[in-house]
Amino acid sequence: MPTVIVEKGEPLDRALKKFKKKLEREGLMKEMKRTEFYEKKSVKRRKKEQKARKKIAQMARLQKLL
Repeated sequence: MPTVIVEKGEPLDRALKKFKKKLEREGLMKEMKRTEFYEKKSVKRRKKEQKARKKIAQMARLQKLL
């Protein structure tokens, strides 16, 4: 669990912003959103396939540019 040390006289909203940044860097928020609801295996598979197709298309675009 990420921790943030609050400096003396530091506003609470700044400390909260630091904490949120750490959560984002570690990928915890993304993981929480992903596991918030149950996802059927067929839906997971479909998303995985779409992600692979998107990655292939992106690589093809990069190859065109070079």
